[in-house]
Amino acid sequence: MRLAEAAKDVFARHETFHPRYGWFRKAYTTAAANERGFTAEDAPVEIGVGKNMVRSIKFWGLAAKIITKDPDSVNKRSPDMIPTRFGHSLFGPDGWDPYMEDPGTVWLLHWMLLAPPSLLPVWWLAFNELHAVNFDDDMLAGAITAQIEAAGTWSMPHHTAIEKDVSALLRTYAPAVRTSRASFDDLLDCPMRELGLIVHSAATGNHRFVLGPKPTLPDEIVALAVLDYLSRCRQGGRTVTLAHLANEPGSPGRAFRLGEQDLHVALGRIAKKQPSMELLATTGAQQVAWTTDAAEIAVAVLNDYYETKPEAPTIGPDGDEPVDRDLLLERSQAMSKLREVSARHRSEAGT
Repeated sequence: MRLAEAAKDVFARHETFHPRYGWFRKAYTTAAANERGFTAEDAPVEIGVGKNMVRSIKFWGLAAKIITKDPDSVNKRSPDMIPTRFGHSLFGPDGWDPYMEDPGTVWLLHWMLLAPPSLLPVWWLAFNELHAVNFDDDMLAGAITAQIEAAGTWSMPHHTAIEKDVSALLRTYAPAVRTSRASFDDLLDCPMRELGLIVHSAATGNHRFVLGPKPTLPDEIVALAVLDYLSRCRQGGRTVTLAHLANEPGSPGRAFRLGEQDLHVALGRIAKKQPSMELLATTGAQQVAWTTDAAEIAVAVLNDYYETKPEAPTIGPDGDEPVDRDLLLERSQAMSKLREVSARHRSEAGT
């Protein structure tokens, strides 16, 4: 997959903040409660953060495909936001993980940040096109610059924008480094460091990606990423080789740093539970075969993993679309009833 097909040419839109605990869910709840939740004058008060963090939370919600521009927004320069169908399936009141409590959800969001169309081209290039074993910040920024220049599709962004994206990427995934300028939140408050995808090399002091199986990566999330990838990128056919899934730029193998055998183990266990998936080796090359729509199988996999079935669950390209407003209305009504019940209980307790 080429860069122009996989990512949008947007850089340093995160206001220099890496994603924090709760921000992805906050993006959903803000847009679900009020389509103007990010643009209202009192947004910092309602969300409880500064103005630049409001913009950052909105960006990370967009990047993770949890929220999207409201198609009915009047102001096209500063559009309203609405949850996506995927965002509602994940964080809605009856969603897969409404309070982001399951460790697998962080892996799921990592995949969604990179899945096309990615709003993080620097991150996409780092995970998919960087071949160095060890690297430092300057080496990574230089490699990214060279790759964008070689692609020849976009105007070259300013070097400071690339440096800011590289810095945000490393603060998101790499172990925290104590410096005089690092705040307590910077050191602790990032869920994706727990994934263990980037570590410091003891030999060189540089960064390096961790290859092979990940102890906290569920088989179901590997399968989800494969099926989501197929629904987004494959046109026709019902088979794909594990070599493609492990090595093709934009593939789950690149995103999770898994090899063919790692994928074989994870997908083999899922195929035993999902009759619509099968592992084949009829031509000498290991393959995955599927008999129904990949996105539908992905939903079934997540329903089994989270042990719940949201209303109208959606993944794949359709999941990037705005949620049906009737579902948000039902959520609003449910929240109102919950508040009424809570108020009645408090009143009864005081009598």
